[in-house]
Amino acid sequence: MDIITIVGVGIIGAALAVLFKQYKPEYSLAVSLIVGVIIFAVVADSLTPVLDQLNLLLDNTQMPREYIEILIKSLGICFITQIACDTCKDAGQGAISSKLEIAGKLAILLISLPLFQALLSIVTTLLTV
Repeated sequence: MDIITIVGVGIIGAALAVLFKQYKPEYSLAVSLIVGVIIFAVVADSLTPVLDQLNLLLDNTQMPREYIEILIKSLGICFITQIACDTCKDAGQGAISSKLEIAGKLAILLISLPLFQALLSIVTTLLTV
């Protein structure tokens, strides 16, 4: 992942979106979406080494694998929700963006419940000792 390339694509895409917004407003959102997908694809491709390193660290510890899975899923929900919210804001749909943020937060809370249950179990065990 070359950050200079990603930033360059982002700046060129933003300039094109502004240019299209002045002359062909219907194409502005399409340009923003296409550039966003390109950037996301490049960044997602570079996540493989990060996930490999997390798996290596996980193999060297006694931590249950489900905790790392919850963390990775939460990060994925955060990224996808942020991209969707920003796209809605670019389209002038602030109300939809706000609802997406709430949905993302609730999704993270929902998948994190097993982690909270395990944490409460540990705290309860420590308090009863």
